Amino acid sequence: MANPAPKDSSAAKTPGGDMSVREAGKKGGDTVRERYGSGFYEAIGRKGGQATRERHGAQFYEEIGQKGGRVVKDKYGSDFYEEIGHKGGQKVKQLIAEAKKNLSQEAPASTNGSAKKPKGSA
Repeated sequence: MANPAPKDSSAAKTPGGDMSVREAGKKGGDTVRERYGSGFYEAIGRKGGQATRERHGAQFYEEIGQKGGRVVKDKYGSDFYEEIGHKGGQKVKQLIAEAKKNLSQEAPASTNGSAKKPKGSA
C-alpha cells in the first residue's frame, strides 16, 4: 500500500525541489516581468486599487492610512515625522538647486546668437 501524500504540501519534496517558497516567488515574478514588462505590475495594481475603492469607498484609504500612521507613531515616536519631513524638504531643496544649475548651464548656449535664423532671412 502506498503512503498517503503529506498534509503539508510545502514539506513535500519533488525531484530537484530544493527551491524555497521565496525563491519560487521571485522566479515567478521575474518570469512575469520578462513576459509582460514591468508596466504590467502597475496596471494590475491600478485595477486592484480601483476595485478596492469601488468595494470599500474612498474613505477606506483614509482609514487605513490613519491606522498605519498610528502604528508608525507608536513605534518611532512623533519626532520621527519631523525628522522625515525635514529630510524630504532638504531633498526637494537639493533637487531644485540642481535643476536650476542645469538650466543655467543650458541657457547661454541657446542665447548666444547661434540660433538658426528662419529661411529667407539675411
